[in-house]
Amino acid sequence: MQQRRPSRTYTVGCSVNTATEPIRVFHLIKSLGRGGAEMLLVETLRFADRNRFDYRYGYFLPWKDAMVPALREQGVDVTCFGARSSAAILLAARAVARHLERQGADVLHCHLPVAGVVGRLAGRMARIPVVYSEHNTQERYHHLTRRLNRSTWSWQAGVVAVSREVAESIRANIRSDVPVRVILNGVDVQRFRRECGNAESIRCELGIPAGAPVVGCVAVFRVQKRLQDWLEAAALLLERHPDLHFLLVGDGPLRDEVTSIVGARGLADRVHLPGLQEDVRPFLAAMDVYLMSSLFEGLPIALLEAMAMECAPVCTRVGGIPEVIRSGTNGLLTEPRQPQELARAASELLSSPELRMRLAREARRTVVEQFSMERMARQLEETYLDVLQRRANGR
Repeated sequence: MQQRRPSRTYTVGCSVNTATEPIRVFHLIKSLGRGGAEMLLVETLRFADRNRFDYRYGYFLPWKDAMVPALREQGVDVTCFGARSSAAILLAARAVARHLERQGADVLHCHLPVAGVVGRLAGRMARIPVVYSEHNTQERYHHLTRRLNRSTWSWQAGVVAVSREVAESIRANIRSDVPVRVILNGVDVQRFRRECGNAESIRCELGIPAGAPVVGCVAVFRVQKRLQDWLEAAALLLERHPDLHFLLVGDGPLRDEVTSIVGARGLADRVHLPGLQEDVRPFLAAMDVYLMSSLFEGLPIALLEAMAMECAPVCTRVGGIPEVIRSGTNGLLTEPRQPQELARAASELLSSPELRMRLAREARRTVVEQFSMERMARQLEETYLDVLQRRANGR
């Protein structure tokens, strides 16, 4: 084992700490594909205090590496541990611990359950504090995942919940004294402004007439998103608004099913499927209404980005979404599994440009005031300092 550096003193909530060198934070996640948690790592790094913190990153699935270039472009080290299954990831704990020791990491920050479990094991081996970010409710995980989570939960120093609902789920399902802090997801509100997207180029590229209204969504094509409901709502909306077009941006395991439904419903000339996009801003800028049909969520980043781009949101009332959207003020909410209600709410906005624009402006105001990326980055850094200070005090 490499000898650990002597303990240092940290001051929470102050612009200067007494450490003589940056605090080394190592982020660990299962993959670095284009999921919400993965993209958050890239975005929070842009707002990190690099004078006080030295960030490094590790992941396991080598074929899911879309975010690696964006991290390396910001001058940070990224390591792939090369595991190809959840079982192999768990067996990689010792390799992760050795890497943490070589790098002299001060804090290990894990994201999502599998990386959380292996990170707690590695943290114990390397004898460094672990912070874990929980992005979903415990009830949504497989029973084995929940069991592994619970059995290793006490081996960490702090937990970040991305919404109040996620925090309540932790308290209801896991008995532990580990502190849980709610830190709401954030968005770079300067990058995500409507004028930053070139909507005209996207409309031209996809053959959407200049004056046609557009309903859209950015999503991973998986069961959670209930895209069959989304497409059912699209078909209903097209009956009421015959000039309407739809943008469904993304990809995933249900791509073939989505394509099949689009064809079967005769929507191929109106539902545009541009696939995964490195920059979603032009697509969001082309949307008038942002429609989400999810069955469950934590606090979806794509929704916050859409709201920052002044898309009027219509969403299912699930997960952390009601913590963002106040129905009738900055968007509209419906119950899940009810595509008719989604279509009704979206039709209300399409039929009333004044209402749609008012909700869109309030949506951006909400994100700017409550969900900025700068706020999120500062709160995460306060969490690291708090964990290290409590460790130094023997707690």
